[in-house]
Amino acid sequence: MNTSVGTAWFSFMICMILIGVAGSRLSRYGDAIAEKTGTGGTWIGLILLATVTSLPELMTGVSSVTLADTPDITLGDILGACIFNLMLIAILDVMTAGESLYCRISRGHILSAGFGIILTGIVGFNLMTGAGGRVPSIGHVGLYSIALIVLYAVAVRTVFRYEQLQRRKPPEETAERYPDLTLHQAIVYCALSSLVVVGAGLWLPFIGADLARVMGWEQSFIGTLFIAIATTVPETVVSIAALRLGAFDMAVSNLLGSNLFNVQIVAIDDLFYTKGPLLSHVAAQHTVSAFTVVIMSAVVIVGLIYRPRKRLFGTFGWTSLFLLALYMLNSFVLYLYGH
Repeated sequence: MNTSVGTAWFSFMICMILIGVAGSRLSRYGDAIAEKTGTGGTWIGLILLATVTSLPELMTGVSSVTLADTPDITLGDILGACIFNLMLIAILDVMTAGESLYCRISRGHILSAGFGIILTGIVGFNLMTGAGGRVPSIGHVGLYSIALIVLYAVAVRTVFRYEQLQRRKPPEETAERYPDLTLHQAIVYCALSSLVVVGAGLWLPFIGADLARVMGWEQSFIGTLFIAIATTVPETVVSIAALRLGAFDMAVSNLLGSNLFNVQIVAIDDLFYTKGPLLSHVAAQHTVSAFTVVIMSAVVIVGLIYRPRKRLFGTFGWTSLFLLALYMLNSFVLYLYGH
């Protein structure tokens, strides 16, 4: 028993390290591609970096519903990753010296957070109605998947158009950050890093299933807490690196953009899950996580509108404190369900 537990945790740590190292390389080469193609900062964080750093969630999800047949792990990973990303905004606020993070970033992030609420709300609604297998579907695919795909496209287009309207002045001349890399090299290295992330993502749900078995925990708890932490390592690395460079908007847009893409993964996984609509074959406690994402996204919107300047103990504002409290509350509730 102890050997099995040790092996499961060792495998989890190795997989997490692989995702972290490859994810950090992935973000560097993705940023280099962005610089050399002349694409804008917030847009890069929302689309390019958010997409590549969400590759672990994508591959873990596809592997969970096809090879491992663990749909609870895939949904737990998706929603848990969204919660963890929103909690990271509070961590970034704590790491920001001087003025609060919410005072330094664009109000345009309200659009991303708002669309995140809409998409996650659709998932939560169908989780509530899907318990009895009453999810409307076409074949084995739920109609909610079509809605998620359409709304994600609308969200991306709307945010892009908003950023274009806000960009009134020409870009400033800046020194090249990656003079040692050509565009071709950046693309090749980015692809190689992606392969490592893909491989680790395929392995992760099997590790999650082993952990649930040897520890006696529910798969929904494993997916939402441990697997989600592992698959959000790239987002963590990228956002902290962007914050240290002073790219506050890129740091936050990476996290909110990852959440939009993560919820979109529900639709992708639904296409691969052939036993019926995915949301009618998972545990009901995922609803708790879905509405935690909704509440935390709303808190971020309030922070972006109100822009709190005062910090408790000179460290973080009430908005960030609320985000941290919601993360802890969700983890505690799922722990109770998981046991």
